[in-house]
Amino acid sequence: MRFEVDFLIGTGVALVTPFNSELRVDVKALTHIVEHCISGGVDYLVVLGTTGEAVTLNSTEKRLVMQTVSLANAGRLPLVVGVGGNNTQAVVKDLETIDFMDFEAILSVSPAYNKPTQEGIYQHFKAIAETSPLPLILYNVPSRTGSNMLPKTTLRLARDFEKIVAIKEASGDSLQVDQIIQQKPGDFYVISGDDFTALPTVLAGGSGVISVLGQGLPEACSRMISLALRGDSEPAYEIHQSLLDGMQLIFEEGNPAGIKALFEALKLCEGHVRLPLVAASPTLKKKIAAFLKQGQQVEA
Repeated sequence: MRFEVDFLIGTGVALVTPFNSELRVDVKALTHIVEHCISGGVDYLVVLGTTGEAVTLNSTEKRLVMQTVSLANAGRLPLVVGVGGNNTQAVVKDLETIDFMDFEAILSVSPAYNKPTQEGIYQHFKAIAETSPLPLILYNVPSRTGSNMLPKTTLRLARDFEKIVAIKEASGDSLQVDQIIQQKPGDFYVISGDDFTALPTVLAGGSGVISVLGQGLPEACSRMISLALRGDSEPAYEIHQSLLDGMQLIFEEGNPAGIKALFEALKLCEGHVRLPLVAASPTLKKKIAAFLKQGQQVEA
């Protein structure tokens, strides 16, 4: 029997890791962002993913981020942590040594750069599933990894390992998403990994989204997903349409530069990112500020 992870139904948010001007983790800002998301009605928080710039953090900083979010959350929402990479042995070692107290599940991205075959992807996640102390959410994002985890591989993993409970699907291919939804085990969750596809995924039978924009505009994004899960497609689409400009703007110069610029406009954190990323341009910051000022954030 698969692990109970009903909290994955709804809106999760992929939290940024805010930095100060010295590019150190800004604990105070991260605490404020967690509170902003919780008060805005999101269902769970995801730390140390792509949006959290995990690949630029050392192990000490990762522990700091986990501890900060855990303390700020104070048990109010389920927490998910990203643990992934393209060195399977290193991922397994992390799973054996990291303290996952207060966390409910692990999000693990398909290996980037190596471009493994489908069998290689399967064996990678097999090793992780056999080691992970927590339920596992697969993450397929071909635009970043350089390889697409095909539905047959996702479905094979879902059927073979009870510890694998969900997939964050960010292929951008609606046919691929539909195939997984139609053929998955009944207790396996399909989560949109992209703000643009969140609403169509849910209306097709998906369980929700792990959103980037949702941490900046939690009330509107959570409301949209809640309506969609109830089948109220018309008001959900109205919110979706009102958020489209925001979705586009926060990715115009890459993630998380855009969402950090939005947070800067909201005075929740500064817009610093670590190289090789660079902060949003002044032009983009003005566009994002104008988007917020024009009232395109929909009231929940």
